[in-house]
Amino acid sequence: ILPGASRAESPQQDAANSGLEARAPQSVRRVQHHWAHVAACMAENELTPPLLGVAWDGTGYGGDGTVWGGEFFEVSQNGLTRFAHLRQFRLPGGEAAVKEPRRSALGLLYEIFGQQLWENRKLLGSFDKGELALLRQMLEKKVNAPLTSSAGRLFDAVAALVGLRSYASFEGQAAMELEFTLHSGIEATYSFKLRERRPVVIDWEPAILEIMEDLRADETRGTISAKFHNTLAEMIVAVARKLDLPSVALSGGCFQNRSLTERTIERLSAEGFRPYWHQRIPPNDGGISLGQIFAAMMHERPQAAEIP
Repeated sequence: ILPGASRAESPQQDAANSGLEARAPQSVRRVQHHWAHVAACMAENELTPPLLGVAWDGTGYGGDGTVWGGEFFEVSQNGLTRFAHLRQFRLPGGEAAVKEPRRSALGLLYEIFGQQLWENRKLLGSFDKGELALLRQMLEKKVNAPLTSSAGRLFDAVAALVGLRSYASFEGQAAMELEFTLHSGIEATYSFKLRERRPVVIDWEPAILEIMEDLRADETRGTISAKFHNTLAEMIVAVARKLDLPSVALSGGCFQNRSLTERTIERLSAEGFRPYWHQRIPPNDGGISLGQIFAAMMHERPQAAEIP
């Protein structure tokens, strides 16, 4: 962090950065983690407002105190607005879910089924009784079970649901394996809904229920993966249609997924939008510093509106 520059927030960075901020000889501009992702894509592609910024990753603190990661921002000359996000669910054990995709799946299913979930042993088969009792308590009492809108954790949950991976050696492993199973040439999608709120909420529940139907019908993982990736791209297209701005910037670690990125670019282009993505700067946290600097520069421009 340079004096007068900005900082992005993530759970791992927040505490250490707060100390650096206190010692900085000049002012430090705070830049929300996902806004820094979008700003990095804007910097690489030399974009200016207005545009739709999409920031999908695993983890980053949001402005409302929850864990973000499935975010859509309206970037205008007047500032930055969180226009939409993926529906939230709880992560039992918090960051432990990064190494245990099964926890993301459990939180997702609890969001859908509530108390009825505990009666379905088939869905809970990857947990022993002791584990399940503790995780159930976390979810029901909302203790050590933060809310998240993370696309990365949604990937993890689906990977666990289809039986690919209950545990991961590194963040994103389950999502990578889900992508690797994808069968090409499949155009089908799952259903989803847009809840008309501010911000708009993209409800993935219909898609998850249809995935479970496919599993009961012994559909292949490759087909389920393809339909899931296609559905995520359609979610982005649906939000782009609703905001109706010509340019869409794609950033965040989820866009290291080539299948997701290419499908999203293809669908946005087909709908008349101009998609922009990372080709030189990493879409993951490797691009955050550039985004911080660009966001700070936007703020310092004469007559520029404040962008958080």
